[in-house]
Amino acid sequence: MPKARTIAFLVAAAISLVDHNDSARAQAQPCRSREYAHNAYTICEVDLSKHTVRLYWKRSDGTPYAYLSSLPRVLEYETGRLLFATNAGMFDPALKPVGLYVERGRELVHVNTKSGYGNFHMKPNGIFYIAAGRAAVAETQAFVKQRPQADVATQSGPMLVINGRLHPRFDQNSASLKARNGVGVRADGKVIFAISEEEVSFAAFARLFRNGLNCPNALFLDGGSASSLYASSLNRVGNILSLGPMLAVYERTRGASR
Repeated sequence: MPKARTIAFLVAAAISLVDHNDSARAQAQPCRSREYAHNAYTICEVDLSKHTVRLYWKRSDGTPYAYLSSLPRVLEYETGRLLFATNAGMFDPALKPVGLYVERGRELVHVNTKSGYGNFHMKPNGIFYIAAGRAAVAETQAFVKQRPQADVATQSGPMLVINGRLHPRFDQNSASLKARNGVGVRADGKVIFAISEEEVSFAAFARLFRNGLNCPNALFLDGGSASSLYASSLNRVGNILSLGPMLAVYERTRGASR
C-alpha cells in the first residue's frame, strides 16, 4: 500500500475509534432530559450491574460534605468515576438525616416512625435501600417488619407511589408547586432518579414515576432549594445551600466490589 494511502487509512481508523468511544461514552451517561405531561425533568437511570451507588453524609473527621461537588470523584480503591449525585433525603439544621441512614452497611441514624408535621411525616413515608445487590423502595412499616440487611438505606417522605397507587393524600388540583426530586425502582430492577426542572405538584410528580417511568413504588426525596443534581455531563454543578445526606452514582469497573 502506498505510504500516503497508509497514512490516510490510519488517520481514518483513529478518527473512527475516537468517534466510537465518544458515542459509547455518551450512551453510558445515565442522565437525560425528558418532558412528561408538559413538565420538564432530568431522569437518571441506574443499572446496579454497571453502576455503584453510595450514600454520603460526613467525612472521616465528622464534618458534613454539605455540597455535591465535594464528593469523591472516584471510589476508594476503585477506578469508577462519579457520574452524578443528588440529595438523598431530609435533614435537620445540623445536616443530620431525619430518618434511617445506612452507609456501607453501617446504620448511623435509626429509623424514624414518629408522627409530626411536614412532608417527611406525611404517612406513609418510606425507605430507598439496596440489599444483596438489589434495590427497592418500601413503606417504612414494611421495611421495619422485613428488616433487610441493607448496604445503603435512606428514609424520606412521603411515598409517591405505593404498589402502583398514588399516595392517598395527594390532591390532583393542588396549587402547591415546588421543584421536586425522588427515586423509584422499576420491575426490572433499574433505579430511576428524577428531578423536576420546574415547579410541579406532588400528584404530577407521582404520575411521572408511575405512568411515565413505570415504577410501582417511588419515594419523594426533597423539594425546593434542597432539590439538587450534580452531573458533569449535563454541566450541572450541584447545590448552593448545604445538604445533609447525598446519593452518588459511580460507573462500575470490571471486577470492582459493590
